[in-house]
Amino acid sequence: MSMKSEYEEYLERREKMKKNPMARIWINQESRYVKPFQMYGNLYYVGDSWVCAHIVDTGEGLLLFDAGNCGNGATAMLIQAIWEMGFNPADVKWMVLSHGHVDHIGAVNFFKRMFGTKIYLGALDAKMFREHPELALVQESTDYMDELFGPDVEIHEGDKIKFGNTEVEFREAPGHTEGVISCFFDVTDGKETKRVGYYGGFGFNTLQKSFLLEIGDTNYSMREAYLRSIEKVINEKVDIFMPNHCVNVDLLNKRQFMIDHPSEPNPFIDENAWKNYLQMKYDDLKKLMADPAQN
Repeated sequence: MSMKSEYEEYLERREKMKKNPMARIWINQESRYVKPFQMYGNLYYVGDSWVCAHIVDTGEGLLLFDAGNCGNGATAMLIQAIWEMGFNPADVKWMVLSHGHVDHIGAVNFFKRMFGTKIYLGALDAKMFREHPELALVQESTDYMDELFGPDVEIHEGDKIKFGNTEVEFREAPGHTEGVISCFFDVTDGKETKRVGYYGGFGFNTLQKSFLLEIGDTNYSMREAYLRSIEKVINEKVDIFMPNHCVNVDLLNKRQFMIDHPSEPNPFIDENAWKNYLQMKYDDLKKLMADPAQN
């Protein structure tokens, strides 16, 4: 193959990607950069305007929740956000992944290879990587050098893991993927302590009829699993609902409120947000399940 034909093939790949409805995720990723900020006490936001990433300063190293989207731009933004927040990316000792989809695992290999960061992933999504890697949707990335990985630790129901001075209690929450995790932990601001709740995957894209039939779930069992997962944790006491996508908590508007009204109560402290959002997703899924076109 000549250099000219290779270049033409490259242009064809670019045009094909631009026509992809999800192209906005991969193209001009830097346009989604969000100035990092302190959500509360030792909890910080370092994600972009679409997919979230959070840091907990444990006193003995940094705990990072999720690794951003795949693509060099997304990884660069995450690194920049950590620096801009006043931390050193090399101090990220642990990384907990909400689930095994392409838009949450982008910087895993970079952190693992560069800094020796220890990676934690739900056991069933680790199994998905081994047996059905296509379900991670990594093939949708424009960076063809992105690759999946084996986590250092597989998370199971009821695990309690200590990261520095922070103990995290994990629950399995299958639905969006089989290996979605939810978890709960405390953050502190001086003498005040708040309980954080994290739910790792709300999207219905993997619960659509076409998707479930393609993966062989002819009984739509993952929809029922999603409902059971919400039922299991909806009544947990949560002061701060930590999202994995900004839309879960209207994060960008709450951030702007903090900037515009610094003397007002922290909008992320809301003891009703967790239950209200989980109930909404529960009800929305029930509606989808009742739709004749989805059965």
